[in-house]
Amino acid sequence: MVARLIAAGSTAAANGGFGMKRQIFFCQVGGYDLHTGQTDYTTNNPNNVLIGAHANLLAELSQSMLAFQRAMEQLSLSNNVTSFTASDFGRTFPTNGTGSDHGWGSHHLILGGAVNGQRTYGTFPALVVNGPNDTGTGRWIPTTAIDQYFATLATWFGVDSGNLSTVFPNIGRFPTSNLGFI
Repeated sequence: MVARLIAAGSTAAANGGFGMKRQIFFCQVGGYDLHTGQTDYTTNNPNNVLIGAHANLLAELSQSMLAFQRAMEQLSLSNNVTSFTASDFGRTFPTNGTGSDHGWGSHHLILGGAVNGQRTYGTFPALVVNGPNDTGTGRWIPTTAIDQYFATLATWFGVDSGNLSTVFPNIGRFPTSNLGFI
């Protein structure tokens, strides 16, 4: 539906229509709060392939983002459209049986023609309970702030670097406001 709206806006703009340089479209998918049923390693799964609710959700996300990106490429709008994920929490590393608890330090995906892709921005945590990035409960301490992530997107969106501290009051606490992914 978002691809259709963008296509309609692009057609209208070519004919003197909408006249907006940037717009935000919000899509929401729930179901990631998997305290149980996150994975399923059963006897019906002899190769220990990751299956279960979490794998299904990630597959759906991957397929949806790819389909959207392909639609933007077909419309020749890939460089003008950036897709990204956002979440209010990550998951803990240790299991609580068949799921995990609320955590910090989640990963986000950014996709689009203007994105400097195929890279990891920030530092990937050591996946070790009680390791250097762990609070002691399997919650990773983030090395990159969500403020930095969104400030980078806001700059692409047109927010002047001099106004970033107004939009993101905590941005001065971090070594850079632009992560360089776009």
